[in-house]
Amino acid sequence: MTTVQSELSRLRWITLNSSEALIREGEDVIQGLEQTPKTLPCRYFYDDRGSQFFEQICDLPEYYPTRTEQSILETYASEIAQLTGACELVELGSGSSRKTRLLLEAYSQFSDPLQYCPIDVSAGILKTTALELLHQYPKLKLCGLAGTYEQALDQLPPAELENRMLIFLGSTIGNLSEAEYQQFLDRVRKALQPGEFFLLGVDLQKDPAILEAAYNDAQGITAAFNLNSLSHLNWRFQGNFNLEQFDHWAFYNTTEHQIEMHLRSLVTQTIALEALAFQTTLQAGETIRTEISRKFHLPTLVKTLETYAFQPLQVWTDPNNWFGLLLCQRQCISDECP
Repeated sequence: MTTVQSELSRLRWITLNSSEALIREGEDVIQGLEQTPKTLPCRYFYDDRGSQFFEQICDLPEYYPTRTEQSILETYASEIAQLTGACELVELGSGSSRKTRLLLEAYSQFSDPLQYCPIDVSAGILKTTALELLHQYPKLKLCGLAGTYEQALDQLPPAELENRMLIFLGSTIGNLSEAEYQQFLDRVRKALQPGEFFLLGVDLQKDPAILEAAYNDAQGITAAFNLNSLSHLNWRFQGNFNLEQFDHWAFYNTTEHQIEMHLRSLVTQTIALEALAFQTTLQAGETIRTEISRKFHLPTLVKTLETYAFQPLQVWTDPNNWFGLLLCQRQCISDECP
């Protein structure tokens, strides 16, 4: 068997997207653009080009979350592995798995098979990363899932090891509204069995100047990433967004403790999405909110996690207390306890 054949024999691939899922995606675009103020789901950032932009953002000097979370993992990945023991790693929004490689390195020290299930809406980056990882880790068995978080949590294949850890890094949980946040934690609770683990990375509240700089970088990469969501809608739903008629606007909402990213219309214009038979008008100066990024208060977050049956076993932060990493264990609830 050749090296390539050997690597592919350790790979399973599951595409969770379906025609029904695409209809639902179109419905969420319509719903967002019919609201006042208008919004778009942040999942539309992540076509293949958007995923490449985000990888560039992670290397920007202003964008501290990636390197800060990575430094925490560099310090504590081995401790995490020791606390959980051998388990299957399942990652939501895996992207290039750059930080997860630190965990794979730590877990590869166990004699058990190394199991990893990366999940991402961008099938392109998922496939590229999967092949890199299979080459890098000869003991690795990988099951890639292409789809949304909701689809993945509802359709997770059975674990091949006795234990499992769900990984959600990058403070992506901060992109969810309060209602979505609660629904997400409920989905995670249902996806895990009592005794299994949840590793969560969160961005913490800090000086607004630091936060605003992270989303308004000098090179304009974040602006390009934001505008690319319109390109994504154009090709997916036969839209007529003209990117030159929008600009990027990001600021920190001190009341809600969240960064807000918007696309601001520079002119009055009519937007059509032919595949959805949808049309709307934007006034000059009107915005479409494309993302929120909530910043967390650790004691409040711990209390919330406990209400969803997640007991934090350990909480790590960086020296500046800019970012937090929480290892939680799923507890049994009343009807599950023996």
